[in-house]
Amino acid sequence: MQIHHTQTLISSPKPFNLIPFSVNKTPKLNVAALGSRVLKANHGLRSKNRNVICSAADRWSFDNDAKRKRKVVEHVSLIKGKEDLSEVQEKDMLDYLYTTQYQMGGIVSISLGRVSGGNDDKYSHGIYMRFQTKKDLLKFYENQFYVGVLRDHVVPYCHEIINADFESEVEDDMLSIFRKGEEFNYGVELVLLIAFGKSSLDGPAEDALLALSKLTMDFPSLIVQATIGSNFNISSAEYTHGVVIRFLSTEAFQMFMNSSEYNNMWRSKFRPIVQKHLSVHFSIDPVGTELM
Repeated sequence: MQIHHTQTLISSPKPFNLIPFSVNKTPKLNVAALGSRVLKANHGLRSKNRNVICSAADRWSFDNDAKRKRKVVEHVSLIKGKEDLSEVQEKDMLDYLYTTQYQMGGIVSISLGRVSGGNDDKYSHGIYMRFQTKKDLLKFYENQFYVGVLRDHVVPYCHEIINADFESEVEDDMLSIFRKGEEFNYGVELVLLIAFGKSSLDGPAEDALLALSKLTMDFPSLIVQATIGSNFNISSAEYTHGVVIRFLSTEAFQMFMNSSEYNNMWRSKFRPIVQKHLSVHFSIDPVGTELM
């Protein structure tokens, strides 16, 4: 039985928190202390090289018209569930993670589910959240309810968690910012983490990301929204960039990933400069149309 959740919130847009929270490998850890330490360490936001790339985020908005843009902060969390994880335990873990949106301000949109199709790194579940600002994300990482959810309902069921955070831009309207509307009630969420070689960050990497951004705009019948940015979470510093793409359906996802356009672009633009990458996707099922 698969368990999937998705929902957009349009309550008061209080800020989000933006911090790197790493709960790696061992259940016996001081979650609160770890979050606080990473938050302080992350205050400076990575290296100069990362900041150079991050400043180019507006170029990944690749929309050439005069539409206004709004900055958003994307948070992704990938979990390696234990091999003996039961359906009851899985439901408990995902339900509590999903409930965080109702217990704290700042989460604009959330989706999560069981990873489909497998992956070499054996991540079993994906969580995506959107915040309005980095300040909001920082508050999220420090929130005691969230810390308790991790400690009591996530860490006991998993071997490892990896978090990544990046800033991107979307069209400045309610549907785009809050991921609201029928198109966001279902589909497939793709999360892609990329590690570019250091020598490529100031040119080839930016060119590759721009090519990917433009390509997603060429498939409006398949893709609802795509965001790209520099990962500033120091707990996953090995990955330089993050990408989140929402597809209309499983069929749309497969068509894009199997297309010659995408595969040629990856082969020519990314493969020569990517040291490693992590790609997972999970399905989104409708959970109703009422706004919370």
